[in-house]
Amino acid sequence: MQTRHYFFFFALAILIAAVAASAGFAADDKAGTEVKIDNFAFSPAVITVPAGTTIRWTNRDDIPHTVVSDDHTTFKSKPLDTDEQFTYTFAKPGTYSYFCSIHPKMTGKVVVQ
Repeated sequence: MQTRHYFFFFALAILIAAVAASAGFAADDKAGTEVKIDNFAFSPAVITVPAGTTIRWTNRDDIPHTVVSDDHTTFKSKPLDTDEQFTYTFAKPGTYSYFCSIHPKMTGKVVVQ
């Protein structure tokens, strides 16, 4: 009977560790795929991700901004008001430069490996 209790607590400890590890990975993954728009800048200005990653841009400024690929066709958001978001999934490796069409001096880059 006592052996069963040890086994149960051992299995429970492994389960808790696995859940904690996966939660930590998800938090890190999410942080690595977000770009904040604030103070007339994209932050981070350059982000490197594996192919298949979805990037989320969130406008934290109190004026509208857009997210538009340099070629104007790969991706293009509508004007984003405060706290609005735009996402795009980068399927192919390459370097994708982008800018805000309202404020063209605002630029950023996504490097997809």
